[in-house]
Amino acid sequence: MLEKILGLLYYMYCITVERFESMSLYKTKFEACLKKVQKPARYIGNEFNSVHKEWENDMVSFAFCFPDVYEVGMSHLGMKILYHMMNDRDDTVCERVFAPWVDMEEELRKNDIPLLSLESYVPLKDFDIVGFTLQYEMSFSNVVNMLDLAKIPLRSKDRGDGDPFICAGGPCAYNGEPLADVIDFFILGEGEEVNNEIIDVYKKWKKSGKDRLAYLEEISKIEGIYVPGFYDVEYNQDLTIKSVKPNRECAPARIKKRIIKNLDQSYVLDKMIVPFMDIVHDRITLEIFRGCIRGCRFCQAGYLYRPVREHSTDKLLETAQKMIDSTGYEEMSLSSLSTSDFTCLHELIDRLLEITVDKRINLSLPSLRVDNFSMELMEKVQTVKKSGLTFAPEAGTQRLRDVINKNVLESDLLRTSRIAFEGGYNRIKLYFMIGLPTETEEDVKGIADLAQKVVDVFYTIPKEIRKGRQLTVTVSTSSFVPKPFTPFQWEPQDRIETLVQKQKLLKDTIKTKSISYNWHQSHVSFLEAVFAKGDRRLGDVLISAQRKGCKFDGWDEHFDYEKWLEAFSDSGIDPEFYAYRKIEHSEVLPWDHIDIGVKKEYLMKEHDRAYEGVTTPSCREKCMGCGAASFGGGVCFE
Repeated sequence: MLEKILGLLYYMYCITVERFESMSLYKTKFEACLKKVQKPARYIGNEFNSVHKEWENDMVSFAFCFPDVYEVGMSHLGMKILYHMMNDRDDTVCERVFAPWVDMEEELRKNDIPLLSLESYVPLKDFDIVGFTLQYEMSFSNVVNMLDLAKIPLRSKDRGDGDPFICAGGPCAYNGEPLADVIDFFILGEGEEVNNEIIDVYKKWKKSGKDRLAYLEEISKIEGIYVPGFYDVEYNQDLTIKSVKPNRECAPARIKKRIIKNLDQSYVLDKMIVPFMDIVHDRITLEIFRGCIRGCRFCQAGYLYRPVREHSTDKLLETAQKMIDSTGYEEMSLSSLSTSDFTCLHELIDRLLEITVDKRINLSLPSLRVDNFSMELMEKVQTVKKSGLTFAPEAGTQRLRDVINKNVLESDLLRTSRIAFEGGYNRIKLYFMIGLPTETEEDVKGIADLAQKVVDVFYTIPKEIRKGRQLTVTVSTSSFVPKPFTPFQWEPQDRIETLVQKQKLLKDTIKTKSISYNWHQSHVSFLEAVFAKGDRRLGDVLISAQRKGCKFDGWDEHFDYEKWLEAFSDSGIDPEFYAYRKIEHSEVLPWDHIDIGVKKEYLMKEHDRAYEGVTTPSCREKCMGCGAASFGGGVCFE
């Protein structure tokens, strides 16, 4: 054993020397590539508040990877929290890695440069742990492509002791089965506590001299860690799943997600990296609470993040002041799934305005509901700057809104629109979905009718208030994608041709120039449904698609549907099996061994209530016993 430990220490020393020698070499070659790409600011790093550490032998190195471009990844709050949290540890270095755009990827491959970290130009393959955040199923191909660029074996079974551990978290990790052959372990739930635990275990394992398998066995005992290689999946003859069972004692039969019970006592972000270039959400993001009380039947996040937990107003004010002092941003956004459901929202806004107005910092409130929007709230949010308002009725008729449990009325939207128009607004965005369960042509036409009623409200406002302003109502539709852990997880998706017909019907029904219509590609939504509800047999498809050049599938200009169809065909997989098949309640689902707290029986009951057109009250009105209270914390009354 002593010889093995000494050998491991010598190996670590050699790797460290090689790492710093290669860092200098790659940095020179990499910087030469910057002259040849469109947006070099994506790759230069050194932003204000970024963290640069001296690498030491006993440090654990963690590469935080976002499988999309810099400006998308740098808008993600979770990455910002975990990046600074891990770097606050003296024994850990965390660096960022983003998917290079196609022009930079071409330069990297042409010059034989592996994928490098942003802070230190260290090759991804030289990190101890490489972690991906999975926010969107259509980023799965980028995960595979980034590993290929990094020259890391794509399948976990092909990695040896010299390779990093590959992990993944985020909402799509709750059904990470399509990536089960690629990812060594998944982190299920909120990462502030569990990320520290996997680092602590890694340090002990590194000193022990044990093999790679020993580390995975040890962390599989941590609540919230799922090692897919420790589970065997058996299939029925009809390709449905017969069972998912652990194949070793250390692996639990069901993996329970992690939550932070008291947000004020967890790691709170009080500084943010300020990029050199514009990013999607270029502002201070102040997270006010997690979870949602509403229970919309299509919304995965509303179930995954239960129970609701709020930050205290005092803590939020303290955090906001630190963020203002450390960034210089001129806009602050309140972040949550439903901002207007924060119990102390008016008090919070009043106190925030005391520290933002004089500095001309704009306060924005996304995720507002039409049923609790007020003139008072509107006047507060436009104190510094007036921007457009966005609301999400989701469906065009009350019947369908009851099916999806949206719990808002047409009168709520029209009342809110009137308040906005009388307050000087003339731009409103309305978000809807098409392809929802039980949807009819009348429901689709109802979207246009509802938007027209909003327009009509505008023209009932006295001319002296409108002051010649032109109205713009933007209607956007996304195609319904049935998601795991929702009451609609058993539902099929509308076929592509059906979605296209509905989009055309809606477009033709809109007759007013004041209404513009945007929609998403139905082919992309089809693949999103496939991977959202898929099992681990899709791993071969992902690897095949990456080899054919599939990447950035969430970007219209790079999505290649024909290549995906070829990858499915080459792998002997029918994608329609996952997207278009109605699933019986009795069927074993690919994610049934994951415990998010919300009981499967509760989701079945909600599914039945949808077809009855019966709504379910919010958690604050009446507890319906979903099961989330078993995780403790929050405001559940179960």
